[in-house]
Amino acid sequence: MSLARLAALHGVAVSYERTPGRAVQIPDGTLVAVLAALGVDASGPAAVTAALAAHEAAERNRLLPATLVPPAGTLLDPGPLPAGTETALADEAGGELDPRAPLPPGVHTLTATAPDGRTGTATVIAAPARVPQPRRRGAGLALPLPALLSTRSWGMGDLGDLAELAAWSARTHGMDFVQLGPLHAAVPGAAGQPAEPSPYRPSSRRFADPVHLRIEDIPEYRYLAPDDRERAAELAGRAAALREKVRAKGGLIDRDEVWRLKRAALELLMRVELTPGRRVAYHHFLAEQGQPLDDYAAWCALAEIHGPDWRTWPGGLADPRSNATTRARHDLLDRIDFHCRLAWLTDNQLWRAQRIARDAGMAVGVVHDLAAGVHPSGADAWAEQSVLAAGVTAGAPPHAPGAPGADGTDHGVPPWRPDRLAATGYGPYRSLLRVALRRAGALRVGQVSGLFRQWWVPAGRPPAEGTYVAYDAAAMLGVLALEAHRAGTPVLGNDLGGAPADRGIRDALAARGVLGTSVLWAEREPAPEAPGGVPCPRPPERWRDDVLATVTGHDLPPTAARLSGAHLAIRHELGLVDIPLPAARAIDAVEVGAWLDLLDRLRLLPGGRADEASVITGLYRFLARTPARLVGVWLPDAAGDHRPQHVPGAGGEYPHWRLPIADPDGRTLLLEELADSPRTHRLLAEVVREIGGRDGGAVPGLPAAGPGGAEPRGGEVRLAESRGAESRGEQPGGAESGGADSGGTGEEDPGA
Repeated sequence: MSLARLAALHGVAVSYERTPGRAVQIPDGTLVAVLAALGVDASGPAAVTAALAAHEAAERNRLLPATLVPPAGTLLDPGPLPAGTETALADEAGGELDPRAPLPPGVHTLTATAPDGRTGTATVIAAPARVPQPRRRGAGLALPLPALLSTRSWGMGDLGDLAELAAWSARTHGMDFVQLGPLHAAVPGAAGQPAEPSPYRPSSRRFADPVHLRIEDIPEYRYLAPDDRERAAELAGRAAALREKVRAKGGLIDRDEVWRLKRAALELLMRVELTPGRRVAYHHFLAEQGQPLDDYAAWCALAEIHGPDWRTWPGGLADPRSNATTRARHDLLDRIDFHCRLAWLTDNQLWRAQRIARDAGMAVGVVHDLAAGVHPSGADAWAEQSVLAAGVTAGAPPHAPGAPGADGTDHGVPPWRPDRLAATGYGPYRSLLRVALRRAGALRVGQVSGLFRQWWVPAGRPPAEGTYVAYDAAAMLGVLALEAHRAGTPVLGNDLGGAPADRGIRDALAARGVLGTSVLWAEREPAPEAPGGVPCPRPPERWRDDVLATVTGHDLPPTAARLSGAHLAIRHELGLVDIPLPAARAIDAVEVGAWLDLLDRLRLLPGGRADEASVITGLYRFLARTPARLVGVWLPDAAGDHRPQHVPGAGGEYPHWRLPIADPDGRTLLLEELADSPRTHRLLAEVVREIGGRDGGAVPGLPAAGPGGAEPRGGEVRLAESRGAESRGEQPGGAESGGADSGGTGEEDPGA
């Protein structure tokens, strides 16, 4: 009982519900290991007794909690204080605030001095009640950016392609957003090994990977010396050959080779002196990003010498604040500056893509994805060791028997320590959100339930032997609301969890204005007339409204594969189907058939069930009939792609994250071909028409589609128009040139 009490005091669960009404007890060994990761010794009865006594003494002596999160506009309540205690409140700039007046939004500091001499300091995070909301209901595209190649990209999609896609889709079809997977900096491969393939296990969540840069769009590219220009042209030629290799049927994206080519080009660009205006903009970026950027760049420079796992570095370099690391930073100043410069260039192109999206009429623009954690060997894990838990990783508990994840999941990312976050006033979390929101039209927070609790898996134990650790949800959501408010940015959450407690999490997120996620195939409810209440498709009028609705996504089969059952053949080949394939196909056919029956009743299948493209269009039209705030079209669905980007549970035998967007025959489709595809036009036009068009009406300038939904073919013209604007010194979308990435002073972009 003492161990259970100690665990509860530190937010460590001693049991959880695997299914409703079925509690699973956590093994004592797990509790001991998780408490150790929180800095609490529970290795034996005497240690438990001492830890309980120490906790009780700390509570008695504490004058203020480490962090308070009152709603902005309310009066501050620091809790019970001894009579005669003096308090003072200061804002972030050090200005004095009246502790008895309503709190302005922001991060403040409360100090207290008791008559007995005790003092205390608390960080006060006064947060708005809700995060900002999208300006209107609308539709958009979702995709993994590397999968979208164009005639100009170097073997994988880049930020130039993102800007083109946003401008074309907004002007041609009234799309309001483009949602991407994470663009975070990846962990490079060790000698001869590929880089970490998953964008959800990055080296750093604070900085985007420079592999996404459009090299030719960097202003210094125009001023290369003759010999360097010749070398750059040779690299571009090799990149074109790489692109053609990917275009071949069955071709795969080779991210590592793309990076080798781009890195060589970027080394050449570093020889070009920055103009005065760009030099000032770069120095402003360095000052604004501060220590986190210096740490990230230092890790990159050290990884070039010692490999990408800081845990194996020699001579004190594993400590980012050691004397040895300080000396290494001095010795590697040139390489650190190189990686800082790449972070700045990437930030510029991210900003440019968002500006082009908004100039083209998008209400939201680019929706960025914040991964739930970082790779344990990467830059953030090195720099933030003090606030990350050691000896555990975050994962997910076992689900119901027979369901995916029945044995639990280990994501392999170190979790935040909730006690250390509170002790730092949530500083690392606040700065992470600030960076993530700076170039986003909206931000999707992956595994948003992790703001409430996370499943910690002790090292050496299977995922099933983990336990939940609670976080201060009021503080985590308050920080999110404050930073989103400051950025003026809506927030989306991946709230697809099926655990009983997740329903309360959904309600709490909705109360804060965080949009949830609804995936069509998971939207089922018991049918009153069916025996035993067998789940059936949820009618459109009974969907949630505060969500982004989609048919599928990166972890799910493309809709064409789901309709044909091809996804089951893939999973069967990978050993991921635990029942006979015919039985699995029969179950799947019943589920798909139920959805098609509903679409038939709603008259959303005018082409019948045999026409795959028509059925996919019908499913997205169905989403548009729900009250969902945002409707996301998975871009591979618009192409008719049958191949999933990622198959959960599969190992290296599947080419995760390496598949370009392709047509039904597996032929890679470039951006220019997608923009000229009748199938793509028809789907997007039908979705926008079902929603009601931009601002509730028809999209200006777009001719009405005919009875069959046929759409004019004008994609190439639109792309040519935007590129012609670039050649005249304008930005696609009508913005004039200027700002940090066009060779100006960066005046329009304060962060550049």
